[in-house]
Amino acid sequence: MTWLDVPKDSAFGVTNLPYGVFSRTGPGRRVGVRIGQWVLDLAAALGDPAFAEPVLNGFLAQGRRRWNETRARVTELLTDERHRATVTPALVPIREARMHLPFTIGDYVDFYASEHHASNIGRMFRPDSDPLTPNWKHLPIGYHGRSGTIVVSGTAVRRPQGQRKPSPQSAPVYGPSQRLDIEAEVGFVVGTGSSLGRPTGVKEFTDHVFGVCLVNDWSARDIQAWEYVPLGPFLGKSFATSLSAWVVPLEALEHARVTPPPRYPQVLDYLADTDPWGLDLTLEVRLNGHVISRPPYASMYWTPAQMLAHMTANGASVRTGDLYASGTVSGPAEDQRGSLMELSWGGRQPITLPDGTSRTFLEDGDEISISATAPGPAGTCIGFGEVTGRILPAGGDV
Repeated sequence: MTWLDVPKDSAFGVTNLPYGVFSRTGPGRRVGVRIGQWVLDLAAALGDPAFAEPVLNGFLAQGRRRWNETRARVTELLTDERHRATVTPALVPIREARMHLPFTIGDYVDFYASEHHASNIGRMFRPDSDPLTPNWKHLPIGYHGRSGTIVVSGTAVRRPQGQRKPSPQSAPVYGPSQRLDIEAEVGFVVGTGSSLGRPTGVKEFTDHVFGVCLVNDWSARDIQAWEYVPLGPFLGKSFATSLSAWVVPLEALEHARVTPPPRYPQVLDYLADTDPWGLDLTLEVRLNGHVISRPPYASMYWTPAQMLAHMTANGASVRTGDLYASGTVSGPAEDQRGSLMELSWGGRQPITLPDGTSRTFLEDGDEISISATAPGPAGTCIGFGEVTGRILPAGGDV
């Protein structure tokens, strides 16, 4: 129990303590930990210059022992009444904190780890064949994204332009995407890197991954549909990806660990996870303030440990600040789908909102907000904050 005035049901209690980067009135950025409606300035509270940096990367690179020691010390400062007088001056009201991208992102990989999402997409586009491709249950499928266009939550996203082919009979045209979509995802932040040429095993997941955040992988479905055969996602994805401002440490999620769904056929040895990292996260997707979906992360077929193992199976290395995401989180029910493509079934079944309007895909001015919670110890709740973005009209001509 903290000596701060934090409600027992707060999603940012002392069992959470997510990390972020904030500033106040000046240009300086600093690392902080969220507790209730405050941000604890770690450089001020701990007297450690590593937290006076504008990104988390320096701290992330120090590894699991350092992460654990810092979390234990911050917990002590916030729970032992003796520290109240020295810690209070380092607390910044959340309303006064401007949040920034929490770390400098190296590589970005996006996976396709939900069987329900992959099956829904397959049924839409391959109605006369198996909805899953032959390799899907043998390996976590992913693509290498563009880290330079990842933006922090709250950043507006401009509608992308590109080539699209309106119908099978027409020639391709260039212009604004007409089928702009979202993908509600969970991201994993690499703390310590690995060596080139040496695969990382599933048991090494906690040695390398620092924490978890929320991701919205904006997708221009019409641009994607025309370009992605035979190589995969490119301009339909690379225009923007939004990231939550807070990174929840793995240590805060021990009580959220669950066994993933049964896998068949049996996976190859390098993907076998005897200590699985399924996670009981409940996401919530809002469109213009209205809840349109609550995807359950616990239903994901591939775990983040398996994603990391496959990402490095060929000897590829990971570096501090690398980010990989789960792909769209979708559950078995219609109201658990994590993309508009699924919710509107390819645009054929418009979504009716409580205000009487309807959507198939995003319109200019629409705002999407994705949040998530997970169970913590002793009935507490672990919050991830939210990742939000508003759609701006497409820009001018090239």
